[in-house]
Amino acid sequence: MVEQTTRLQPDTVLDACGLHCPLPLLKAKQALAGLAAGELLEVRATDAGSWRDIEAFAEQSAHHLEAREQRGDIYHYWLRKAEGERS
Repeated sequence: MVEQTTRLQPDTVLDACGLHCPLPLLKAKQALAGLAAGELLEVRATDAGSWRDIEAFAEQSAHHLEAREQRGDIYHYWLRKAEGERS
């Protein structure tokens, strides 16, 4: 999976390491709001709950979770802002 994710070039990287639930998700929502439709956000978090929270958010929103992976103690997520979503 690392090969696949190294090809993803984020427009913005959000470092949410050290933040506890629900802050990684809230910060990701804020960051997505500042992106243009189609742009890619990479989120890095250390909170284990972000694994389910960010996936559930992507399923319930129009945004697309391109990939996610765990590297050591850090969880990485690549979210693409939905087309037609307001910035």
